[in-house]
Amino acid sequence: MKKIAWMIVAAALFVGCKGKGVQQAQGDGEADSTAAITVKYATGFSVKDSAGVRLVNIGEKYHFALMKSDADAPEGYTRIQVPITRTICMTALQLSNFTALDAHDVVKGITGTKNLYNQDILQRVKEGKIVKIGMEGNFDTEIVLAANPQIILISPSKRGGYDAIKETGITLVPHLGYKEIDPLGQAEWIKFVGMLIGKEQQANEVFAGIESRYNALKEKTQNVTKRPTVLSGEMHYGNWHAVGGKNYLAQIFRDAGADYVIDDEETSGEDLEFEKMYALAANADYWRILNSYPGEFSYEALKASEPRNELFKAYKEKKVIYCNMKQTAYYEISPVRPDVLLKDFVAIFHPELVESDYKPTFYRLLK
Repeated sequence: MKKIAWMIVAAALFVGCKGKGVQQAQGDGEADSTAAITVKYATGFSVKDSAGVRLVNIGEKYHFALMKSDADAPEGYTRIQVPITRTICMTALQLSNFTALDAHDVVKGITGTKNLYNQDILQRVKEGKIVKIGMEGNFDTEIVLAANPQIILISPSKRGGYDAIKETGITLVPHLGYKEIDPLGQAEWIKFVGMLIGKEQQANEVFAGIESRYNALKEKTQNVTKRPTVLSGEMHYGNWHAVGGKNYLAQIFRDAGADYVIDDEETSGEDLEFEKMYALAANADYWRILNSYPGEFSYEALKASEPRNELFKAYKEKKVIYCNMKQTAYYEISPVRPDVLLKDFVAIFHPELVESDYKPTFYRLLK
């Protein structure tokens, strides 16, 4: 009877711990965590569990020790007490990780609401649950302090203006998801945020679904007999900001069974004159455009913005692939849903590979 009673108690303790999201992670130590984290695609961060501490290296310069105890961090590492319950996001890409993990309550500040469509985020801003801290180079330090974040997620490649925030003593944590070339690598940063907020298991499960769907569809496109060509972007202020061949979007085009007109592996993006872009893409089969247009975008509007746009083959044949950020939460969702982006493009390039009644989420052919 004693043995049976002990087993019941042990089972109850296990269930109780699981309910609280606490179980031992596998590694070379005994990290106190809800789940082990394995990085498969992302190149911007790595994880190692050791002696009750989760060591996270971001890029080459940033090293953090995620800890639940009050012990000191190992030498060379900045200590972060986890799980965090208050943070500030600088980009929609960062915000997308919290959206995917149903964790908007952790976000207490953002830079602004331009191009944000998510109604929950907008409502939280309206109610004062999320504050706007200003844009890069012009942050309102008093508002930042009032938000009382435990950490602030930053993007080192942005214009900056972090000096004033550094003086607050709040830990700045780089989020390098924007540097990932592999679409699944960018999406895998959900695991990074999962570690910060104590939702490792959920992050693993969400990502596993994304990975499975993406790779299954990608496999279907590998043997297509015809690969259409595609260009991207449009003229703004005299220049065409073109996605480079070394870019996650270019990789999604390739995974969707198409060839991007800029096939170099050196640049992630560059500004080109119209003549240069036309020389590269005059005969491209499709033209991808993402913008924020008031009302319904059209071929007439595209021509009005730049009369020479009508010279492209994709314009003439009505094969413009379009997404309006005023009508969809593109930047708040797409970074963690490359599987959905991929399916939107496959449905256009190779419709026979998706269900006949598929309804796109972001991109569709412009009518």
